[in-house]
Amino acid sequence: MPRPAQVIRPHIPPGRRVIAVSDVHGNLPFLKGLLERVRFTPDDVLIIVGDLLEKGYQSLDTLRYVLALQKTHTVYPLCGNCDYVDCVFLEGGNPDDAFSIQMNRRYGSPAKYEDVDQEVWPILSKFWRERSVLIQMAMEAGLPFPRSVQDLPGLRAALLERFPEETGFLLRLPHILEAGNFIFVHGGVPREDRLEELNAYACMKNDDFMGQGRSFRKWVVVGHWPVTLYGLHIQRSAPILDRERHIASIDGGCVLKIDGQLNALLIPDIQREEMEYAWYDGLPMAAALDAQEPSEDPINIRWSDSVVEALEEAGDCVRVRHPASGRDLWLPLDFVSVWRDGKTHTEDATDYRLPVSPGDRLALVRQTQRGLLVKKDGITGWYYGRIKYDKES
Repeated sequence: MPRPAQVIRPHIPPGRRVIAVSDVHGNLPFLKGLLERVRFTPDDVLIIVGDLLEKGYQSLDTLRYVLALQKTHTVYPLCGNCDYVDCVFLEGGNPDDAFSIQMNRRYGSPAKYEDVDQEVWPILSKFWRERSVLIQMAMEAGLPFPRSVQDLPGLRAALLERFPEETGFLLRLPHILEAGNFIFVHGGVPREDRLEELNAYACMKNDDFMGQGRSFRKWVVVGHWPVTLYGLHIQRSAPILDRERHIASIDGGCVLKIDGQLNALLIPDIQREEMEYAWYDGLPMAAALDAQEPSEDPINIRWSDSVVEALEEAGDCVRVRHPASGRDLWLPLDFVSVWRDGKTHTEDATDYRLPVSPGDRLALVRQTQRGLLVKKDGITGWYYGRIKYDKES
């Protein structure tokens, strides 16, 4: 039977600043850097809109950092679809409940763990070993790595016993927070009323939420779907604030994208609609010295159509053809690789020539022999002028 969404409605006084972040994915330096940048204090309210963990190598450290923050600050973490994998496993459900929902889509794995063969299991093992908070706990405790399905119940029991604070944090995660003029949820909601009747997982794993044509009276703040996936032409990491439909999508692709950033939505009053945003990406900064006009008709190649054909290499770049669009473009050589399907794919990529004025601040994504791949105000593109590096960069 589908699990109903757990909804919390804390009292947040008018005028108390709310900071919403999503999709940290175990990137502790980005979380610390962002909170420092927005000058997070005990007077603020921090809402983590799901996917605090998983896919990052510091998931356990990130969990403990938030646990410590909760003792001195007001912090409300919500459950995302990646956190959900850990929660279901810890609750004692069948192992396939914890993994097959996502792994079926990614790897085509069997519906039941009893059917996992020797070819599929190593894929799941790799996912667990390097980027799962559960395995990071197990490694810290010196527990043996699970080599078969039969090892998983013992691992679960050991983690619950040895990490009561950390596992308790995961098991208490709610799915939706409603306060004032805002609803915070990782993936999205189909409506604003009767939230407790919604399917919890459907609220966490709600792909392409902004593309569903929904509008709301309250602001619905979501993560989950990196905002760059909404752009056919422009590669974007900054939040999208749709003021007509009252949707704020804030997943900046932290951990998942080479140019990804961790975004913070800054709400000065939960009862009003004013908001702004800040971000942190850890990239070196420079000042532009030359002007540059934007290119027309750029392309944004996303993971959903990332197949390319390599045509020629020149130094640290490669010219590729993108069959889905028929376009040829130059990319950094390390963006292109052969995936498990045997095809050549690229990381998220663009041929956009950014509009730049002298003095503009640019974040440096890649320096190549053919030009600079940079970000300006959360938009990624190419710059072919001169720069002056910041001293600290």
